[in-house]
Amino acid sequence: MIADSAEDVVWASIDPDDIWVMDKLILSRKLGYVCGPVGLDVPIPGYYIVRPCVNMLGLGLGTRRVWIEKETMHLPLGYFWCEFFEGRHLSVDYNYGLQRLCVEGFKPLDTFTKWSEWKRTTDYVTRPNILLDLLKRYEWINCEFIGGNLIEVHLRHNEDFDGGINHFIPVWEGQDTTPPNGYQYKDYPDAHGRIGAFIK
Repeated sequence: MIADSAEDVVWASIDPDDIWVMDKLILSRKLGYVCGPVGLDVPIPGYYIVRPCVNMLGLGLGTRRVWIEKETMHLPLGYFWCEFFEGRHLSVDYNYGLQRLCVEGFKPLDTFTKWSEWKRTTDYVTRPNILLDLLKRYEWINCEFIGGNLIEVHLRHNEDFDGGINHFIPVWEGQDTTPPNGYQYKDYPDAHGRIGAFIK
């Protein structure tokens, strides 16, 4: 029997009035970003991030950077477009509103799914005002930021860094699983083709 994932547990326990936080289009609109659903024209031609409004699998599935002149009817239903942010990608865990973890992700520019590594950092990231009520009511909330802009919220913590891990290097299908000096290999498959990780 397959154990429930963290997202399964969240869906079973979340207050229905809080489900909006799992919808990235609603979140982006509430934050005042330039964004809209598929079918709505973009305000000016340019590169936009295009991804599913809701994605319980996480991991950046379906995310693309797309040049859009105006119309968006050619994009997949259930997706949305949003202004494109650049900068450091931070993942932050809050425990009843108190920051407990911050890690930074690194990846090639041509992918949104195959991360090269995640490192624990000492950054302090101010709690997003839009989440202050939720931060009081949920034990764990994980927030992802790009260039200081909140892009995603999960009502769970980042399990990859449980046990005091400081460095997490994904290992993908076809890659050697022999860990570098000072690291351990951990079986840790996901929906993208990751088979494990080197951890330290």
